Amino acid sequence: MINEILQMNGYGFYVWSAFSFTLVSFSALYIVIKIQYVKERNKFVSKFGALDSKKAEVARSQIINKEILSSSQSI
Repeated sequence: MINEILQMNGYGFYVWSAFSFTLVSFSALYIVIKIQYVKERNKFVSKFGALDSKKAEVARSQIINKEILSSSQSI
């Protein structure tokens, strides 16, 4: 039974190698995006982290900052 699943009527090598390649590619992509997100979030927090209330409102009103703030802490 297990052999039949792994061999898949002779197509097992192709199917499992394609599945493995896809899994590795998606994992690598996720890791790269996560690292870039953390870098950009840290840059944003270091730039806008300690603002007075007026500058904080200006930062919140910008569209790109709204996207960043949607998943981050409040200023």
